[in-house]
Amino acid sequence: MRAERAIAIEPGKNRRAEKSSTARATLQLRIAGRPGADRVQNLIDLADTLLREAEALARDKQFADQSNRLRAFDIAEGIDFYRELERFETNLIKLALKQTRGHQTRAATLLHLNPTTLHSKIKLYGIKY
Repeated sequence: MRAERAIAIEPGKNRRAEKSSTARATLQLRIAGRPGADRVQNLIDLADTLLREAEALARDKQFADQSNRLRAFDIAEGIDFYRELERFETNLIKLALKQTRGHQTRAATLLHLNPTTLHSKIKLYGIKY
């Protein structure tokens, strides 16, 4: 049995909706009408959910690790506020850029920043992504 017969893409109601949803990558895979298709579809849905959860946990862990570094400072020595602020902003920007695969406008939306503000911070801090 060929794979293309086992998996079909659900068509949209009209061509415009199909094109816009394709642009947003919102097409869902559905298994063609075969015996046991519901079980296979449930496995696909479960795998997709687990993958999204694993990605979210990885982001949360990275953020928590960065946040915990602040607690390691010796307060008696003092903390260079601006250096730590730059480090924290840099890590947040890199995280947002990684999440959006380098798309600055989407990263700015995630960070609730104006895209020009994000771009200027990327240049200011010399962030490579």
